[in-house]
Amino acid sequence: MKKKLLLLSVALAGYSPLFAIAQSAGPTPICTDRPTKSNSTCTVPQGNWQLETDVGHTTQDRQDGVATKTSYYINPYLKYGLNDHQDIEISWAPAIRVRTKEGGQTHTTSGAGDLYLRFKSRLFSGETVSMSLIPFVKAPTAAHGLGNDRWEGGLIAPIGVTLPQGFSLTLGPEIDMLADIDGHGHHVAITNLVNVSHALSRRLTLAVELWTQDNHDPSGTIRQRSADVALIYLVNPTLQLDVGANFGLNRRTPDSQVYLGLSHRF
Repeated sequence: MKKKLLLLSVALAGYSPLFAIAQSAGPTPICTDRPTKSNSTCTVPQGNWQLETDVGHTTQDRQDGVATKTSYYINPYLKYGLNDHQDIEISWAPAIRVRTKEGGQTHTTSGAGDLYLRFKSRLFSGETVSMSLIPFVKAPTAAHGLGNDRWEGGLIAPIGVTLPQGFSLTLGPEIDMLADIDGHGHHVAITNLVNVSHALSRRLTLAVELWTQDNHDPSGTIRQRSADVALIYLVNPTLQLDVGANFGLNRRTPDSQVYLGLSHRF
């Protein structure tokens, strides 16, 4: 009997480091598609829900003597992990406010926004390179004056690259089918971005980004360019806070966008 107890003690001692590792290992840190305009290649873990939303967003622009301010408090993306490499995502802003000033006159339009449905599928995930595909569709649910009342969609193909010295690179090629301005058809818009991020500490990360879009409307191509910056703070493995700003680099791009946000997996 003493011999058996001795063997059992030795076996438990040999496995004790594994038990310690299992007990110390916490949940996988949350991975999100915010902030900035980039999308990550990761998906929500199977059976988990994840909420990603602004908690304050303001866009300001001035073109041809017209000043426009667009603001909303939330635009939640609700995600659900279908399996180890796919999730489904839905987004809808319940309250948007657009205030326009021109020639001393002010006009305000308020209401809900369009609804977006996305499906993310991770194609591969290696030690240095990963890639996903995100087909999406926009349903015209916006209030009158806040949308174009047309169905639209597209495909995003984010690529993530792990760089030396703790840097990460994200590329975001995207092709969209957008409604023509005159409402009689659809055309292609091409979006690209380069995002570089780096951890400043165990919890705080800085991201900088260059974003471009060429919208090939039949009435004339609309080219937009912006420089974006954001800070991401990991409160705990399932809760992330962020703050960011986007700055237009040409006349056709909104002058500035400033936002606060949070993400929570549950």
